[in-house]
Amino acid sequence: MNEQQLSERLEKVVSYVPAGSRIADIGSDHAYLPCYAVQKGQVKFAIAGEVVEGPFQSATKQVKSLDLVKEIAVRKGDGLAVIEQEDAIDTIVIAGMGGALIRSILEADPAKLAGVKRLVLQPNIAAHQLREWGEVNQWGLTAETILREDNKTYEILVLEPSENAVVYSDAERLLGPFLMREKSAVFQAKWEHELNNWKGIQAKIDANNAKNAAKLAELDAKIRIIEDVLR
Repeated sequence: MNEQQLSERLEKVVSYVPAGSRIADIGSDHAYLPCYAVQKGQVKFAIAGEVVEGPFQSATKQVKSLDLVKEIAVRKGDGLAVIEQEDAIDTIVIAGMGGALIRSILEADPAKLAGVKRLVLQPNIAAHQLREWGEVNQWGLTAETILREDNKTYEILVLEPSENAVVYSDAERLLGPFLMREKSAVFQAKWEHELNNWKGIQAKIDANNAKNAAKLAELDAKIRIIEDVLR
């Protein structure tokens, strides 16, 4: 993977970035995604944000080597702290982290979301955390994708501000309303695997121990949701 050829996962992420937008790629690593988007003429301006020194230096070197320093600002900082008001960022991309971490980034500095029209989020795990965050903060899902690459399953969520309350069912929150309706082969395989995993965990928990009651109830609820959807 490089700035000319992204992974299938990141290409799909970029496909949800509106043409002519100004983006902030949080956790940009080598800045491949913003470099690719700028070179394709898809975005006008990009921030490549990194909190770790090594990836920050790699991103800086990458952007300089492609002579894109006017179009891409590489900044070191924690999460949305790299965004300034004058950047006029309208799209934020956060890819390749856990859902809980992405949620914490969004919650840490909500003022930085003012003026942002789209979030493109790719959690490696716990996508339900981001759907729940959207409910709480009135960001509604406009698209979802699930794909398989290098023996890993990824979900991509696209959220936009909503004037109306955002409410999902337990099943939609866990599985994704768009993904549930589509029921792709990758979706089916992911949740069949999870279902078997949860049933295995459930069987090993001592049901006679009162301390396990809450955990068993949680597992039972998830199992029922998956079984109902996969029927």
